[in-house]
Amino acid sequence: MALTLPTPTEPLKIGTRGSPLALAQAWETRARLAEAFALEEVAFEIVVIKTTGDRIQDRPLKEVGGKGLFTKEIEEDLLSGAIDIAVHSMKDMPVAQPKGLLLDTYLPREDVRDAFISPHGSSLVDLEAGATVGTSSLRRRAQLLNARPDLNVVEFRGNVQTRLRKLEENVAVATFLAMAGLKRLGMTDVPATPIATEEMLPAVAQGAIGIERRAKDTRAAEMLSAIHDQATGQRLLAERAFLAALDGSCETPIAGLAEIGGGIITLRGEILRVDGADRLAEVSSAPVEDAKALGKTLGKYLKSAAPNGFFDWK
Repeated sequence: MALTLPTPTEPLKIGTRGSPLALAQAWETRARLAEAFALEEVAFEIVVIKTTGDRIQDRPLKEVGGKGLFTKEIEEDLLSGAIDIAVHSMKDMPVAQPKGLLLDTYLPREDVRDAFISPHGSSLVDLEAGATVGTSSLRRRAQLLNARPDLNVVEFRGNVQTRLRKLEENVAVATFLAMAGLKRLGMTDVPATPIATEEMLPAVAQGAIGIERRAKDTRAAEMLSAIHDQATGQRLLAERAFLAALDGSCETPIAGLAEIGGGIITLRGEILRVDGADRLAEVSSAPVEDAKALGKTLGKYLKSAAPNGFFDWK
C-alpha cells in the first residue's frame, strides 16, 4: 500500500513540550521529515502540550514523581490520537513506554558533554571554597560534591533561559547546562566551557532526541524510519539497558555513555551516592550487535557492587 503523506489540510501532528529547547527539537524533527519526503513545513503541525513537570517549578523532581512528569500528558495525547508523534529529550524519558507506544526513532546525537557556566571562572577549580552552585540534576549534584565537597549546592529548576537568569540574579555563582541544548538553541554567546566526559560523565541519553509513536501506526513508522539514525539508536540501546538494570530514574545519580568504533561499542557507567561521598564506575565493551546485553550486564554489575543504602537520601 502506498504511503499516505500528510498535507496542509491534514497535517502530521507533532507533540512537544513548550520550552524553547523542546520547540527547537520539534522543529528539527519537522525539517528532517519535510526534507526526507519533499514536503512543505505546512504539512506538519507543532502541538504544544504542557506537562506536570513544566507546571511544577518550586520543588525537586524527586518530591513529585521523577522522569514521567515530562512525558505523561504528551503520551496521553499520543494514545488518544490528538497527536501523531511525540518529540522528546531522551534523557527525560523513562526506560519503559506505556502499552501501545513505541520509542524507536532517534535523530543524530548532538554534543553529549555538560557545560560549566559561570561569570566567575571557566571550571570548578576557579570557584572559591563554599561557593554556591545551582543544579536540579541529582547526577550533576552528586558528581559536583564528589569532586568539590566544600561547595554549597542549591536547587535550580527551570529551562535554559530561567537558569541563566538565576545566575544573573546571583542565586548561584555557577551552574551546568547540556552542550547539546546550547547548540540546538544557537546560544553561542553563553560563556560555556565544555567538560570532558572523563571529568563529568553525562546523563544516559544526553544529547539525543527521540520520537515516540503509536505501535500500530504504520504510516508514522514508515515516515520515521527515513530519519532514524542507527548509530544513535545502538548507543542508546546500551545506555538505556544500563539504566533499566539499575532501576534508574530522576531519583538516582546515574551516568552512562556508549561510544562506537570499529564495530565495537564501549559503555562507561557510573553511580554515586546522593551526597557524592562515594562513586562506583566501570567500563566494558562488546560487539555492536550486543549493545543491549552490554548495558544490562554493566548495570547489574554496578548494582551488585553497590552497598546497601547506596542510593538512599540522607
